[in-house]
Amino acid sequence: LAALALGAFAFSAGPAPAPRARVSRARVAMAPEPAGSNGAYLTAAQKAELAEIAGLVARPGKGITACDEGPGTIGDRFEKVGVENTEENRRAYRQMLFETPGCEDYLSAAILDPETLYQKSSTDGKFFPEVLSARGIVPGVKPHLKVYALPGCGGETVMQGLDSLAARCREYREAGARFAKWRSPLEIRDGRISTLAIESNMRDLARYALICQSEGLMPIVEPDISLVGDYDLETAVKVNVQVQACLYKAMIDHGVYMEGSTLKPNMVNPGRGCTTAYTCEEIARANIDVLSRVFPCAMKGANFLSGGQDLENAAARLSAINKAKGSCPWNLSFSWSQALQLPLLDLCKGKGGLVLDEMSELYLAELKIAGAAASGTYSPEDPGAGGHKPPGGAQAAPVSEPAPAAAAGAGVAKKPWWQFAFAG
Repeated sequence: LAALALGAFAFSAGPAPAPRARVSRARVAMAPEPAGSNGAYLTAAQKAELAEIAGLVARPGKGITACDEGPGTIGDRFEKVGVENTEENRRAYRQMLFETPGCEDYLSAAILDPETLYQKSSTDGKFFPEVLSARGIVPGVKPHLKVYALPGCGGETVMQGLDSLAARCREYREAGARFAKWRSPLEIRDGRISTLAIESNMRDLARYALICQSEGLMPIVEPDISLVGDYDLETAVKVNVQVQACLYKAMIDHGVYMEGSTLKPNMVNPGRGCTTAYTCEEIARANIDVLSRVFPCAMKGANFLSGGQDLENAAARLSAINKAKGSCPWNLSFSWSQALQLPLLDLCKGKGGLVLDEMSELYLAELKIAGAAASGTYSPEDPGAGGHKPPGGAQAAPVSEPAPAAAAGAGVAKKPWWQFAFAG
C-alpha cells in the first residue's frame, strides 16, 4: 500500500513543466514588428518620398481637382447636358481641366480615373500624368472598384477592390501616379452608423493605405458620410468623431506611415432634411471641433470633398473653417468634383457638345474661389452662404451683417455670382 501511495504521488506530481513565460518570451522575440509600427517595413527613402508627396498635396492655398469619375458616371453627366459619351470627349474634357492656363496656381494635385491615366494630351502628345507633373500638379489615381452592400445590414456598404490592389498600384505608379484615393461611403440612419459598417470600412481604408505605401503611392483616405437624412449638427459631430477615431486607430494598428498619408473627409454638416438652421460659422466650428479631437498632427492636411454642396456653399464653409482653425497645424483645403464640374457642364446645354473655351474660363474663376477659400479669404456675395437652411424654412442669422449694397447698380442685369468673387 505504501508503495502504491508513493507511486500515485509520483504520478500526480510528475516532472516540473518547463516555464511557460520563457517560451512566450521566445515567441515574442521571433515575432514580426508589432502593430502600430508606423511604416517600420519601409526604408528611410520610401518614407521620405511619401512624406514629400503628402507635403506637396498640402501646399497652402492650393487644392485637388477630383476628376476620377468612371466612364459611366461622367457619361451620365454628359447625357444630361447633351454631350455624347465617347472616349475622345472624356479625354478632351479632362485635358481642359488639366491645361487651363493658370490652373496650376490653385491646384496641388489631380485625381484621375485609370482610363485618364493612360490618355494623352493633343497639345504635345504626352500622357496626362506627365502633363500635370510639368505644371507642378501631383497626379494621382482612384484604385477602388464597386460599392458592395453588406448582407443583412439594411443597405450599409463597403468598397471592393482590395484583392488585386497591390498589382494595380504597381501599374499606376509605373504610369506616373504618385498617390491614390479610396472612398468609403457611409450614411447616418436613425442618428447612427452601425459599428459593423464603421469598422469594416475603416479597416479597409487602413489596409488600402498600407498596400499603397508598400507600392510607392501616398494614400488619401476618404471616409464619406452622406448628407442624406435629417440628423442635426450635434449628431454629425458625434458620428464624425466616431468614424475618424476608428479610422486613425485602424491605420496605426496596421502600421501605416501616418506622415505619408492624407485625409479627404466630408465637411461636417447637418443632414439635408435637418429642421434646425445653422450659420456658416457654426458649421465651421463643428468641423474644427471634430479635427481637434481626433485628427493626428502627424498628417499634414485634409482636403474636404464637396459631397453634393454647390461651389458657393462649399467655398463659404471652407473659408470659414480656415478662419476658425486658429493654431491647428494642418493645411485645410478642397478636393472637389461636382462643385467645380457641374457648372462647367451646364454651359454645354443646348450647344450639342463640349464648349471647351467657355468651360475653361469659368473653371479658372471657380479655382480662384476655391483657392481663396483654402486661404480663408473668400467672402461670398450672399451673407447667408454656407449656412444650413431647413427645408422650406428660414436660414439662421449670420454672425455679422454686411453693409447694404449701393443703389447705383439698380436695374442692371445681374451677373452670375462667381463673376463677382474677384471683381476689381
